[in-house]
Amino acid sequence: MAKLKVTHYDDVPTEEFPGGAQYRTLVEEKSDDAELVAGIQVSPPGYSTPNHSHPYVEIITVIEGHAEAWSDGSAEVIHIGPGGTVIFPANECHGFRVVGESYLKTYGIHISKKRIVEMDGAAG
Repeated sequence: MAKLKVTHYDDVPTEEFPGGAQYRTLVEEKSDDAELVAGIQVSPPGYSTPNHSHPYVEIITVIEGHAEAWSDGSAEVIHIGPGGTVIFPANECHGFRVVGESYLKTYGIHISKKRIVEMDGAAG
């Protein structure tokens, strides 16, 4: 029988993103047991992701704060707040920006064993 693994947010390293956002991976990319990568991102007021895509589905849930999100497959910009979840389809360019004066905390799931971000046609 497999042993349950617990990962605590405070025990994992922080990855700094340009623009001041911080990301912590909770489900390790190296895990043979995981078919996904999951982490928490904290983004400051005014932060905006560059338009990007992934070769798999990405699911983002807002824990705190508010954001606007968009994708090439939709003509609208949507507002999401605490408890709201958005699903970005595979290979579809998308992004989000923090709205308001509060930090945005999100829980993201990448349906892949490795987190792959493609910007301007290059994997990053």
